[in-house]
Amino acid sequence: GVWRQTRALLFKNCLIKCRTKKSSVQEVLFPLFFLFWLILMSMMHPHRKYEAVANTNLGSLDTSILVNFVIGYTPPTPVAREIMRKVAFDNFEDGIITEEYLSEEDLQESSAFKPSNFVGVVFTDAMSYQLRFPDSVAMASLYTESR
Repeated sequence: GVWRQTRALLFKNCLIKCRTKKSSVQEVLFPLFFLFWLILMSMMHPHRKYEAVANTNLGSLDTSILVNFVIGYTPPTPVAREIMRKVAFDNFEDGIITEEYLSEEDLQESSAFKPSNFVGVVFTDAMSYQLRFPDSVAMASLYTESR
């Protein structure tokens, strides 16, 4: 049963390959041609080897510039609160002051009163945000949409 069907199918495929020699040769030669082309290109542009860089101690983070630094964020969702808690306390010993605002307008009003040490964060969803400085809006460097 099964062996006869398999043998007949293999025989049929061999007949088809023998009768269409041009396409059979192309099926073999095109991958070989592209493999040769890739090897040739990699030989033309050899990999650069860089010297090892020694480990150095960069020292502690200078937190003196972050004294009285305020990060305001909106909307006050549980995800935003958790992210801002990690930003405030995981990297700095004393923490950074975080303030939550109910709306983006409240955030902008507050930034007008604290222009030198205030940055606003507007969470558009759980995975994206915009930074708001007192005089401008910082857009993401990666554009995921067409203009």
